[in-house]
Order: sequence, then structure tokens, then C-alpha cells
Amino acid sequence: MDIEKDYIKLIFGLKLKQVRTQKNLSLFGLAKLTNLSKSYLNEIEKGKKYPKTDKILLLCEHLDVSYDQMVSLKLDNNLAPIGEILKSGILKEIPLELFGIQEADLIDIIANAPAKVNAFISTIIEIAQHYNLSRESFFLAALRSYQEAHSNYFEDLENKVIAFSKSFQINLDTKISIEELQAILKEEYEYTIKEIAFTDQEALGDLRSIYVPKSKTLLLSTEIDDPQKAFILAKEIAYNYLNLSDRLLTFSWIKFDNFDQVLHNFYASYFAGALLLPRQLVVDKINAFLNNEQPKPEQFVALIESFEVSPESFYQRLTNLLPKDFHLKNLFFLRLSHKIGSDFYQIKKELHITNQQEPHANETNEHYCRRWVSVKTIDEAIRQNKPHFFDAQISSYANSGNEYLVFSSATKDPFVENCIRSISVGILINPTMKKKFKFIDGKPLTKQIVGVTCETCAVKDCLERASPPIALEKKKRHEDTDAVVQQYITQYS
Repeated sequence: MDIEKDYIKLIFGLKLKQVRTQKNLSLFGLAKLTNLSKSYLNEIEKGKKYPKTDKILLLCEHLDVSYDQMVSLKLDNNLAPIGEILKSGILKEIPLELFGIQEADLIDIIANAPAKVNAFISTIIEIAQHYNLSRESFFLAALRSYQEAHSNYFEDLENKVIAFSKSFQINLDTKISIEELQAILKEEYEYTIKEIAFTDQEALGDLRSIYVPKSKTLLLSTEIDDPQKAFILAKEIAYNYLNLSDRLLTFSWIKFDNFDQVLHNFYASYFAGALLLPRQLVVDKINAFLNNEQPKPEQFVALIESFEVSPESFYQRLTNLLPKDFHLKNLFFLRLSHKIGSDFYQIKKELHITNQQEPHANETNEHYCRRWVSVKTIDEAIRQNKPHFFDAQISSYANSGNEYLVFSSATKDPFVENCIRSISVGILINPTMKKKFKFIDGKPLTKQIVGVTCETCAVKDCLERASPPIALEKKKRHEDTDAVVQQYITQYS
């Protein structure tokens, strides 16, 4: 599709509709004036056709507007944001098809209600600027919505892992070794694998791998541990087996050129997770853990360590399999990051299945609840100087009344110096969940009343508060004011 030609047609169609409606003319009325068919004019206004010069002159004559004004690509101020959006080509980058939306449908919406769409777009732009949302943030939000819409389980990718295991004679009843992953890349996909000290170059300090397409060379940092190496190798296999050529070249990522790279990175990561954590093997081990009436924390850590993966990979895999194989569809995934010595904890990654569960990220610099087990595991990992600190608790959210069983593991952030991160999965406690987790009412689990942020939390006398409930107090003041206003309205009505 020629973006430039499409843009010209869309702009002309918007201008024609704007002028026609300003003249209080219907499509039927304009058709009668010009002897052009109503359907033809409708297609022009929707940006599907561009009239020839004689037709433009005819339209200009009956609409009392100059030819130069009509063919100019400049829009009036009230439609300018739409023009910027169309000209930027962003509609080509938004993954509309993932959500069952055709580009033509969006164009129809813009053409049928340009003023309202313009207001909507202007609002989105203002919000994005206010919260400093980047293009990458937009793409990642779209990907997250795609994952949530599918309960983060993708049957086709699961089946491709099984097909791969049969083709390459991989036993999914046991964990695959690093040596086998390397052999597949070298012998099947003709890779050259080299380990180099990225830390020798300050700019590469946060990277773990670089892929060089021309020579099919995979450069691995000498700083990575075995779980990181296994994941990187499995992702490279995925890129090749799934024929994903438009891809990212570094891990972790530096930038995305387009949404396909974001999506393909997710597909490769999902495939890698399913290969390193085979579905049936993981399900069997989780069931064995759940059959224990009083499991100990070290047993859950042992469950993670029975696979050659990072805690994050294991928790990510739980978000695939808990909804599918255990019918636990209300859960959240959270990656919390903390710079040692600072007072702030940041949510770096989140996923919510099936609804917008607590907790959730905000971009207003509010303080996340210090009673979260996600925060506590970070603090304890620092205090006890442990490479992996695990804990679990029942979090009862004061504002909603929802309760979650939350598992959390804190480890050193492999990508950021002097930084600890926790990976958590929270599962909504309901009758279905209690049938699976028989130990949920057991003594070892502590229940903690929690909030989302200190600024919005109604919990009184909280000793862990990092900030007063200013947002809640402001809301209460407005409610009190409104109540008095309503009294006056009633009194003087």
C-alpha cells in the first residue's frame, strides 16, 4: 500500500466532507448539484478514491471554494492532529489486525466523525506527552493487551514446540541442556557462537547478547549465567524455527523499529519458555507441589531450580499454564525493580489476566505499597545478602476487598548494577483457586492488608507508609464539597 497516495486521498476526503457539512449539504444534495453519484462522493470522502481534475473543479464550483484550497494538504486547525496522525504512518504500525480491526474500519470512523476523532486523538497525544509515553511504551502496551486478550496462552506456539521436539528428537520429559541448544544452532542453523567480555566496552555493559545477521554470529557476554545463556540460545532457535526474520538483534533490547519486532520478540520468548519449561513437565511438578498440605518456601525454590531457568522465566511460564491447565484465569504478573540505597520501587513489567488486577503500574511517581510481598522480598534479599530470596503471602486489598495468594522471588537484576528486582505472581483467591491450593488456609501463610499506592491507600495507622494518602484526601475533600453544594441546590430549588 502506498502510504503517500493513501494520505493524499484521505486528506482530500476529510476536506471535502468538512466543506460540504459547513455548507449544510447532504451527500444526496451534493450529488444533485454536481451530477456525480452519491456512492462515488461517499468513496471520495472515505479516502478510497481521488477525483480527477475536472471533477475537483466541479466540486469547487458548487461548494464555492478555490481549487488550491481543496487540493492543499494543509488541514484546518480543528483537523490538524488527524492530519499529523495520517501523515506519520502510525496507522500502518498499530497492530490493528491482532484485535480484529481492519484499517478500513478505522478510516471509516475518522471520515464519519472527524471532529470527535480529532478530539480523541488530541487527548491521547496530550496524555502521552504528560506521562512521557514513548513509542516503545505504546507498542509494549499493545502487546500486553494482546497477551491478556488470549489469557497469555498460545496453543499454536505450544504445538510448534512439540513439533520442533519431534523433528529434532528432543525429549520434553527432561530439561534440554545448553550443549544441545548450542549444537542445534551450530549444526542446523550454521551459527557461530562466541563469548566475549561486553564489560570491556562501557556502552555494552547492560547487554547479554548480540546477533550479527550477515555472518550468523551470536556474541554472548562472558558475564551471563547458565539460565540466561539457555534462554538466549532457545530464543535464537525460535527465531529460526519460526522463520521470524524481522527481529531484534540484542538482548536485552535497545530499541524497536516497528511493532512486528515487538511481536516477534514475544513469539520467540514464548517459544523459548515453552522449550525450556515443557508444559506437561511443569504441570506435573506444580501438581506435586500442590499436593503437599503444608509446603515450605524452600520447596517452591527447589521447584524453580529443578529447571535451568531464571525465576522470571519460571513465573512467566506460570502465567501461560495457570489459566490454561489449572483454570485460574484471574492473576497478575509483576516485575518490581529497586536501586539499592534509593527509596523508590518501580514496576518494570506487568500482566493482568483476566481483568485489571491489583497491583498496577502508575506514571505519577506515587509510592507503591510497602506491604507488598514484592517489596518485602527485595528488602530481605538486600538485608540477608541472598542471591534468591523467596516468600509468599495473602494480600488483601483494602480498596477492593480482593485477596490474592502472591508468590515472589527477589534476585539481583542481571541488567542493572546495584539493582534488585522481584518477580511475583498473584492469584485471585476464590472457590476454584482454593480447590487447587489446599494449603491456602494453612498457618504458615500470613495475611496482609495492602493498598496499591500510599497516596491512594485508606489503611489507617500504617507503619510502612512512604507517603500520606494525599490523593485519597483530595478525593474526600471534593466529595465533601459536592455534598454541601448538593444541599444548597436542594435548599434553593
